[in-house]
Amino acid sequence: MSDPLSSVFSALADPTRRTILAMLLEDDMAVTDVAAPLPVSLAAVSKHLGVLARAGLIQQEKRGRVVWCKLDPDALRGVSVWMQGFGQFDGLDLDALESLLALQERRDAG
Repeated sequence: MSDPLSSVFSALADPTRRTILAMLLEDDMAVTDVAAPLPVSLAAVSKHLGVLARAGLIQQEKRGRVVWCKLDPDALRGVSVWMQGFGQFDGLDLDALESLLALQERRDAG
């Protein structure tokens, strides 16, 4: 997808990727630590991380042999600006987003 906004919405459409984002809200994580609690293979997690990185939602950095992932704090700015254009939405409330992602993570785990 060449449209950044479409890439973000596409990335957010998957519950596993939303769970990963919720995990990264807490702190930077190694890829293996991201994969550990998820009910999918390490290869699947790597693909999900690639989608999130291409959408600009996370950044990945190799430190030695370990790849670390971190949430990009400005990643959802474009979504927020787009939604504000409809005049029905306030600015993106990241605390509310964190709560929503945590709730989704609990639902997916339970």
